[in-house]
Amino acid sequence: MDGVLWQGSQPIGDLPSIFNRICQQEWKVILATNNASRTPQQYVERLAGYGVHVETWQVINSAHAITSYLSKQYPAGGTVYVIGEEGITEALEENGFKVGEENAIAVVVGIDRQLSYEKLCRATLLIRSGVPFIGANPDRTFPTPEGLVPGAGAILAALETATSVKPLIMGKPSPAMYQLALERLATSPAETLVVGDRLETDIAGAQAIGCRTALVLSGVTPEADAYAWQPPPDVIARNLASLVE
Repeated sequence: MDGVLWQGSQPIGDLPSIFNRICQQEWKVILATNNASRTPQQYVERLAGYGVHVETWQVINSAHAITSYLSKQYPAGGTVYVIGEEGITEALEENGFKVGEENAIAVVVGIDRQLSYEKLCRATLLIRSGVPFIGANPDRTFPTPEGLVPGAGAILAALETATSVKPLIMGKPSPAMYQLALERLATSPAETLVVGDRLETDIAGAQAIGCRTALVLSGVTPEADAYAWQPPPDVIARNLASLVE
């Protein structure tokens, strides 16, 4: 959604008109974001504020992929140390995990706008002691109306530098979120179009599982990079409105 539907608090284009067009075409839609800072319900409410009405089942974020993975690895639950925001902590608690540090079974890291040196220290010590290191997404930057600012990938990079341990990434371009979206849409990869603004996550992950791809230039990817990408996206569009039309 970031860079496709909005930048910061600013919508990209006339979102009600865009979604009315999508509805007229009877296209099924899942909104999948690497940003795990908000809950699905918060995204639904945000979209409603822009005049777009979707249901919570249509929203997937990287916190879903994290909890799915942890639930399989630790069916009895456990304590997870989190650098992140409400979207991650609520998803973990809803799936039987506790958020804390003592006896942590995993360190989970996403975007955290209250990040502190102390949080980095606690996470570093846990990871260096052998606790699994899980990243919500590798997005190095985050688009805002003022420009690109540090994303979750920047926090992961700091921890990787401090620990010499690479995180296990759960969000795009890893396949988990795409597979969950396909299940909810009840479609095959060949008949599904993935729309995104990032080549190295949205487009790369979609191509890897066989989906068709559309890159919009309203987010982080410069036009020159879009046309240099191999294999190229199936469609390159100025923004979502031009793509839908």
